[in-house]
Amino acid sequence: MDLRHLKYFIAVAEELNIGRAALRLCISQPPLTRQIQQLEEELGVQLFIRTPRGVELTQAGEMFYEEASNIRALVEQAIERTKRAGQGKLGRLDIGIFGTGILGTIPSLLQLFRDTNPDVVVSLHTMSKSEQIEALRQRRITIGFNRMLGPLPDITTELIMREPLYLVINADHPLARLESVPFVEVSKYPLVLFPSGARPNFVDRIIQLCQNMGVTPQISQVVGDAVTGMALVAGGFGMTIVPKSATTISLPGIVCRPFRDAISATVDLSCIYRSDDHSPILQAFLASVQKFRESPTN
Repeated sequence: MDLRHLKYFIAVAEELNIGRAALRLCISQPPLTRQIQQLEEELGVQLFIRTPRGVELTQAGEMFYEEASNIRALVEQAIERTKRAGQGKLGRLDIGIFGTGILGTIPSLLQLFRDTNPDVVVSLHTMSKSEQIEALRQRRITIGFNRMLGPLPDITTELIMREPLYLVINADHPLARLESVPFVEVSKYPLVLFPSGARPNFVDRIIQLCQNMGVTPQISQVVGDAVTGMALVAGGFGMTIVPKSATTISLPGIVCRPFRDAISATVDLSCIYRSDDHSPILQAFLASVQKFRESPTN
């Protein structure tokens, strides 16, 4: 028995007339009659009773029609799900996340993706930069989010946005009264930077920016993440510089101020993926990245 037999049987069962079923199937009556006879012989039961006006289902035929209809629905569902998977609209997307991007930009981008791909299961994994690269190469994740990734032959970096940088100041500091801060102030006070770990990283970006602006930073400490750096500022341990997304962190005793004279005071946020990955689900995600990037609010 194959799906063609089921198709022919369902047509006859619904039309209750061989002639009308043949027209519906775009075949002649004799081959359709032979197909039904072959099906009955294979099952060893009579499915139809011939009548002057056409055919009627036997009790066995009624039961087989119910089961055949269920099979048809499952086949149609499988076809539809396969098509959706081929379009990147169904499946699982494993994503590596790390750093301050998760505080604003990444959730907004993921929501945009989920709005257009609601049947894709998104699974997030907290990973450092080196862990993301290893997981990509081992195909344990499809996408990673990070900053300051050096060139790698097998990894593609896709820019999402350039975030402005903010100076985080203790609320009791005289600079806290200003709406914006001259960049030169960075060199006058101890600076807490983050993260420690693999280079290049956000620390290198701040050092490069200071060099470009002609100032020498007084780096007092390098810590693991933005929250630790901002907590130290709240405790009176100098200042820190964070991407705009990190300013959503609410800690007592600190204020965040933009730089008034440093247009270049930004940092890239990118997604990374295997260069040889051409999967539909990745392409669907990259389409969301492009749409996000083109949004006037970003």
